[in-house]
Amino acid sequence: MLDREQVHKVAHLARLDLTPEEETAFTQQLSSILDYFEQLEELDTENVHPTTRAIEISNVTRPDTLRTMEDREKMLQEAPEQEGDFFRVPQILSTED
Repeated sequence: MLDREQVHKVAHLARLDLTPEEETAFTQQLSSILDYFEQLEELDTENVHPTTRAIEISNVTRPDTLRTMEDREKMLQEAPEQEGDFFRVPQILSTED
């Protein structure tokens, strides 16, 4: 169980300015959370497969299809900047060796 001094120290390290009432409330809340984790550690999870979600979900996506853009000028007009027949993008790599 956490005590108020530990909560005060963590708040100081996190640069949080807590009132004494907040320190007391957080002490109780954080202690409750840590107690719950201790209960979870007692569970036998040896044969439980890891999951990322409690329920199954799947993304709804469409298949990618390759198609030719018929109107090249229209496509280039959608770009914020263009240079000749190309899209102009900001440089992200240094040219220095």
